[in-house]
Amino acid sequence: MPRKYIIACGGTGGHLAPGIALAQKLTGGGDHCRLVISQKQVDTRLTRKYTNLQFVSVPGVGFSLNPIRLILFIYSLIKSVSYSFNWIRKWKPDVVVAFGGFISVGVVLAAALMRIPIVLHEANRKPGRTILMMRKLASRIYLPDGIRLRGVSPSKIRYYGYPVREEVARLNTEGARLEMGLDPAGKLLVVMGGSQGASAFNKWVVDNFDKLAEQGVNVYCITGPTQGTDGVIDGISKTGKKVKCVFKSFSDRIPELLSAADLVITRAGAGSISEIIRCRTPSILIPYPFAVDNHQLANALFFERQGGGVLVHQEKMDRLLAEVQELISNNWLLSRFRYNLNKMDRFDSAEYISTDLRNLCTNDFTEEFLCEGKLA
Repeated sequence: MPRKYIIACGGTGGHLAPGIALAQKLTGGGDHCRLVISQKQVDTRLTRKYTNLQFVSVPGVGFSLNPIRLILFIYSLIKSVSYSFNWIRKWKPDVVVAFGGFISVGVVLAAALMRIPIVLHEANRKPGRTILMMRKLASRIYLPDGIRLRGVSPSKIRYYGYPVREEVARLNTEGARLEMGLDPAGKLLVVMGGSQGASAFNKWVVDNFDKLAEQGVNVYCITGPTQGTDGVIDGISKTGKKVKCVFKSFSDRIPELLSAADLVITRAGAGSISEIIRCRTPSILIPYPFAVDNHQLANALFFERQGGGVLVHQEKMDRLLAEVQELISNNWLLSRFRYNLNKMDRFDSAEYISTDLRNLCTNDFTEEFLCEGKLA
């Protein structure tokens, strides 16, 4: 019998993308899903092409210790719980799966009030506030390898990784470049600042493109929806070859871009890293220095230790040009990175999680909740 799942995953691309990946796997197996997203522009853009999935937009404001924003958060949370309670009660899901972020809080609290089983997924190597706050309500928690949560029984934890959307896969490099209208033969550096963009990256590209052009390097920079406009800068190499730098405010063609790239510069969110691994793209990770609990640094350090790429701190971006010039011309090292990335892509996380959810629903999930007094 088909099962019904609510997947709370909005707010950022790093929460939304794995939620979509899980929904693709569950619906592909005949189950029904509704994905809860925020009212932010980033969610609207990312969900636009998934017309076969059902999305529910709910109100929400991120947590802050600022007195005014804290009041707004509390007010928004009350609205979110009330709104979620009403439509969840009508739809009657078997399980609520939450990927963290502010949009998950109201949905999970509403599910807890209705005694609906709750499953959490944490993608980063430093669990976020939402996951830490809700961990006692969960009957299953998916975590990165080796991460523990205080006060949570090991029997509830599974190490199943980060679900990657089914369309994200390594493509033929030349074919990907031709599809994107890029030089099929030259070197290509892709620069992405995550779903929100990164002004520091955009400035670095503008300041250094002339030097990259001299080396014959083309650049494709995703500026972010609020960071700039689309455009092209032409350049010429020392040998007289034409190169160009393309600026795009947004792209939903990440598999093509990552497959086309010789090297990518990006933030160190779990989503970006997982897609880099799946597409086998050597990378330079620059963690966002103001991320909560500096979780991007923890992600980048682990990734670098696995041999998938290089970590550069944002305060040391004056060394970034030399790093890029050295790496992008070193074919042996790029090949070694791709070999290590292939080893890191061990299994289909979405398949593992969907199978586990179905087993929980059909076997011992309800019994587990009854034993803990979470279902009456």
